[in-house]
Amino acid sequence: MSNIPSELKYATSHEWVRNEGDGTYTVGISEHAQELLGDMVFVDLPDVGDEVDAGEDCAVAESVKAASDIYAPISGEVVAINEELEDAPEQVNSDAYGDGWLFRVKASDESELANLLDAEGYQNTIDED
Repeated sequence: MSNIPSELKYATSHEWVRNEGDGTYTVGISEHAQELLGDMVFVDLPDVGDEVDAGEDCAVAESVKAASDIYAPISGEVVAINEELEDAPEQVNSDAYGDGWLFRVKASDESELANLLDAEGYQNTIDED
């Protein structure tokens, strides 16, 4: 079973969201998603300043197996990207919930978080796949 931290929120498309407590939210892909994708070779992130809408594809993770769209779990402005992934995309594999984070969003509508799953709900989604 994949590691699914209980303090995070999850999208059914396998992104996670961590509240940073200052109106910004860190976004990454779940351990389950990176296991399905395999070894990361490239991550194409949005630009700082981009506006993203919940459910919209805004990044791409390329692995040795496939390229996969990454969807914004919440709407807002991209305020930071994980520039270290440019030279070390494998951090998504080694630390999906830590150093492998993708970008941070300043939420435009925090009520969208209610549309995301808790850890148990996300686990149930994985179990159904």
